[in-house]
Amino acid sequence: MTPAAARELPRWATAGLLPVLNLTAAFVVSGLVVLVIGEDPLKVVRLLVWGAFGFEEAIGYTLYYATSFIFTGLAVAVAFHCGLFNIGGEGQAYIGGLGVALVCLNLDGLPFWLLAPLAIAGGALFGAAWAYVPAYLQAYRGSHVVITTIMFNFIASATMVYLLVNVMIQPGQMQPESRAFSADARMPFMHQALAGIGIDLAASPLNLSFVWALICCLLFWLFIWHTRAGYALRAVGANPTAAIYAGISPARQTMIAMLISGALAGCLGLNELMGVQHRLLLEFTGGYGFVGIAVALMGRGHPLGIVLAAILFGALYQGGAELSFELPRITRDMVVVIQGLIILFAGALEFMFLPLLTRWLIRV
Repeated sequence: MTPAAARELPRWATAGLLPVLNLTAAFVVSGLVVLVIGEDPLKVVRLLVWGAFGFEEAIGYTLYYATSFIFTGLAVAVAFHCGLFNIGGEGQAYIGGLGVALVCLNLDGLPFWLLAPLAIAGGALFGAAWAYVPAYLQAYRGSHVVITTIMFNFIASATMVYLLVNVMIQPGQMQPESRAFSADARMPFMHQALAGIGIDLAASPLNLSFVWALICCLLFWLFIWHTRAGYALRAVGANPTAAIYAGISPARQTMIAMLISGALAGCLGLNELMGVQHRLLLEFTGGYGFVGIAVALMGRGHPLGIVLAAILFGALYQGGAELSFELPRITRDMVVVIQGLIILFAGALEFMFLPLLTRWLIRV
């Protein structure tokens, strides 16, 4: 059974049931690992779920992590639809954060309502610019985008180290980070914004960039499935040769897909820098660009699926922190193992259950 066979199954089976089977298998194997280290898997699941959704603060933290995963998941998904595997979300988010920080540091005299769209534009433009060279090399020079985007991740990291150590560091301090953003250059927290309309929420890092992430999901859906440009992009991803015969340029669509991908990844800085850290600092991306690959795979490249997958990984991050506190033998490394198993079953073993599912649907 090949991935092509998946197109013969109903959409609800490939987009819904198959990911559930993959996720179940990942958690079953994770449960066996928990048993080996001497803990009760059911207790671990209860603590994990409670730590992620059991109280308002936990939900806020889960959605805060999910916000970053939505941006990077959408970034990977755009490239997927064009037949590209963008591994450079981490570097594009890193440089996109630089764009957000430059706006917040240099235009902090502006009111928030004007500064926020400029910060979005700065993050998107810097992220897209960092994706431009790998896109050009793939489209016009034949260099594989996987190799070039991986290389650009390292270049982005080295560039940020140089800038924060030698150029943007706050005078008189040893820590490689910029000065703090002004109050007008900080993204309001969700509990603060809702308090203004009489809704009380527990304090958490969840901020208004979550709303922008959901707007990006809507724009993604409209662009990919309801515009001529989105159709051309998907046509190249489905069959580049047929797209050429239809008058669609694969090189042009490669450039478009990668630039949009980089722009979406660059918006991560809104959540991490403008929303929480309120300064530019090293390693603020925290590996979110790589997790976005798993989010896009699990979400089947659809914004609704990406949101659900992002919440799942956000729950693993937040619930895992509570879990390691309650059960010291379940360390954060164990949570990383669970994430790795989910990526394994959602990615490399994505179609493992497809023959079984096909036979079951045929009998039904």
